Amino acid sequence: MQRYFFHTHIGDDVVVDPDGRELASADAAWDAARILARQLLQGADSDPALLTAVLFVEDEAREIILEFPLSEALIEQPVPEPERGGGTLH
Repeated sequence: MQRYFFHTHIGDDVVVDPDGRELASADAAWDAARILARQLLQGADSDPALLTAVLFVEDEAREIILEFPLSEALIEQPVPEPERGGGTLH
């Protein structure tokens, strides 16, 4: 397991994540960033600047592995297309 840190940039302000979270992979960090972004956006009514905020995810080496704009969490994930020839399509 690797530790990932989720720093929130809101304009010129930065909220640093000093503890991070242990996660299995960079993909798991992306999922965690999406969930965190949705949680932060729940308070966007009180702070509209959150709509322009970005999560920067760093690994243990302090390398940025992901930049996740909070607004991206508002986009629904597409439904995967069914595989052709694999049964009926309803």
